[in-house]
Amino acid sequence: MTSSLALDCCFIVVITTFLMAFGFGSAQPTRAFFVFGDSIADNGNNHFLATTARADNPPYGIDFPSHKATGRFSNGLNIPDLISERLGLEAPLPYLNPLLIGEKLLVGANFASAGIGILNDTGFQFLDILHIDKQLKLFDHYQQRLSAHIGAEETKKLVNKALVLIILGGNDFVNNYYLVPFSARSRQFSLPDYVTYLISEYKKILRKLYNLGARKVLVTGTGPMGCVPAELALRSRNGDCDLELERAASLYNPQLIEMVKVLNREIGVDVFIAVNAHRMHMDFITNPAAFGFVTSKEACCGQGPYNGIGLCTPLSNLCQNRDLYVFWDQFHPSEKANRIIVKQILTGSNEYMHPMNLSTILAMDSIGV
Repeated sequence: MTSSLALDCCFIVVITTFLMAFGFGSAQPTRAFFVFGDSIADNGNNHFLATTARADNPPYGIDFPSHKATGRFSNGLNIPDLISERLGLEAPLPYLNPLLIGEKLLVGANFASAGIGILNDTGFQFLDILHIDKQLKLFDHYQQRLSAHIGAEETKKLVNKALVLIILGGNDFVNNYYLVPFSARSRQFSLPDYVTYLISEYKKILRKLYNLGARKVLVTGTGPMGCVPAELALRSRNGDCDLELERAASLYNPQLIEMVKVLNREIGVDVFIAVNAHRMHMDFITNPAAFGFVTSKEACCGQGPYNGIGLCTPLSNLCQNRDLYVFWDQFHPSEKANRIIVKQILTGSNEYMHPMNLSTILAMDSIGV
């Protein structure tokens, strides 16, 4: 009996040592977080790729805790960072980061890559980026890696319980359909037909996410594409938002919300939550002073009209107080603007979040509804 007990104790010590060696010795996080999409969500994957779509030089990251460029297209924290912060979660690492091993796998992963879209031909000019099909393949690979450590059943539970954020669509317009006059896609489709095609392709992507185990998915629509400094610099004569790009947004975003409704009905439960990013942005674009901004037209970092020409670089114009600017660079919101967006994701009404906001989702989940 004593011999058997000693063997059991020895076995437990060996297993515990094995788990700790792979970084699984401490308690698991309360919820994993997975992120997919483009530069709004990228937190450094493109840093590890041979691409021109990168944010790994100053002044990017000037207000990040480390004050260093991390690959985020922001002066500081981006939307996934701020969701993690508000929920008390550790922000997931970029999937391509070699530090994503051991216990860090339990936190989740960020697969987002700047420049990508719903369509795989979007962003071709940026060379080596993680198109959405590749991101989903990496998500499957992530689950295989995690299963090797905690088993297939525990991996499935972690993924089913996880929060998922996907941000797609904007690049399919500004870096595809409207990239150049008479682009291939604009010759192939009228704008209404193109939007219909995008929505149908996006639905397939969301179905794949569901089949890979995602059960709580925030699906973000496009922002006001015609109002970003890059488009004001190229298309606006008086500072007004470009009507053609805003027409695209007005066609796309309502159809995205309707597609999410249909998909949830087909599945039989509200897996997908539509985020009305356009409405969120327009609140402070149309009335910046109400949110403490001095401008919603000029980027903090850049050059040319509205600081909207070219990349943000160490040689660019740079504002002193980033909290006064809606836009950090020619396309991307400042950290302060991102904080306003995330607040609406957490607590916004049905005008912003459909069928419910994130706080409601998590409250229902906590009581097993």
